[in-house]
Amino acid sequence: MSTHPTGPIQITSPPKNRGEVPKDDSMVLQKNMIAEHFRQLEEAPQTRTPVVYTFVPGNLTELVRSFGALPVLPEINALQSGMRGKSRDYIAEAERAGHSEDVCTYVKCDIGQALAGNIGPTGTKLPKPDLLLLSYTGCYTFMKWFELLREHYGCPTVFLQVPYQGDGRLAPEHRAYLMEQIRTEVIPALENVTGRKYDEDRLRHYLSLSRQAEDDLVAVLETAKRKPSPIDAYFGAVYYVGPIFSAFRGTEDGVRYYHELRREVEERARAGRGPITPDGPLDEQRYRLVVEGPPNWTNFREFWGMFTAEQAVVVASTYTKVGGVYEFGFRHDPEDPLGTMADYCGGCYTNLNLPSRVDMLAHYVKEYEADGFLINSIKSCNSFSAGQLLMLREVEKRTGLPGAFVESDLVDPRYFSAANIKNRLESYLQMIDARRQGVGA
Repeated sequence: MSTHPTGPIQITSPPKNRGEVPKDDSMVLQKNMIAEHFRQLEEAPQTRTPVVYTFVPGNLTELVRSFGALPVLPEINALQSGMRGKSRDYIAEAERAGHSEDVCTYVKCDIGQALAGNIGPTGTKLPKPDLLLLSYTGCYTFMKWFELLREHYGCPTVFLQVPYQGDGRLAPEHRAYLMEQIRTEVIPALENVTGRKYDEDRLRHYLSLSRQAEDDLVAVLETAKRKPSPIDAYFGAVYYVGPIFSAFRGTEDGVRYYHELRREVEERARAGRGPITPDGPLDEQRYRLVVEGPPNWTNFREFWGMFTAEQAVVVASTYTKVGGVYEFGFRHDPEDPLGTMADYCGGCYTNLNLPSRVDMLAHYVKEYEADGFLINSIKSCNSFSAGQLLMLREVEKRTGLPGAFVESDLVDPRYFSAANIKNRLESYLQMIDARRQGVGA
């Protein structure tokens, strides 16, 4: 159960409005968890709780929590602002302050939010950071982002330099380099801002909780191998990975959430049911797809609806590995605290080279018996979009299936063309149908 000062988070289902899609208990639980987290953040100045800003890929949430600090993840705030229709104004605020149209829209949304009073996506005011903790994993923009936040807030910053997996693996000397940085730079920085000494037993406890949640998450994602798939592993799975990629890895609430999620999904699988979508259950599934790249957040429901309207379900995606590639064997190991954090940082999806990403996509297409794969290229995200056309061609060669390519953006509504994406998706699915008829002829 939760150890929040106000007691355990309860599952309180809201009254259903007419036409509202029914919510699983895990959905309601996650909503309550997020609301409680932001409430604690709003009260952090009064409770004197330290606050650490960090990022999703390679975040050290267990370590942060072991010092009694609360994590804030600017990417999560940006994407939630996009889903709530707030990102347009924040981006405009940042551009008025001199930021280019070509800058990552996550950055502009976050900077604009800070300039506008730092009101979080749930409407609560976010506290200033006591520490900026940057675990660099494959995105140079992160470094500039934290430079901007450091200038704005005037707070300490610690930079964990993560070697890139240029050869497709984390070399032993790279692992040792990461462990030394955590020991001599990150931990002392956390000790300074929290006033607490490093407690390895406490860290081990949080890592053991992470491991439990990771086991359940993998079990959930792998149910997509079934037909029909009981989950959508892209649109639906962004909700599934939210807690483990952000503030709740290493918490008892996180363990409880993933246990409940696994129970629900396995129950749907046994009943031969599909995922719950904003348009209702998707039990009839004509197409099984693999998707590369982040989703668009400003038109998320509309984007998802284009797939469900065609009875297309996503059975695997790379975006849901941006905060951890758990399906390929990694688990946080409480017996090796610093080493396992080094492995985690080095193994995040955005730190993998292009051949490794191609291997992953080809594996998903074959292992999950997909009918095809689609790339959503993000205009302002070089970390994902660089090399995607090469990846498309390589996966086509490896699998014998043609791929599709659409374009949008993260949280800038100016770069979402519904008609263009819909036409490309429909054309691609028609191509799949034509191939099926040719094989059957």
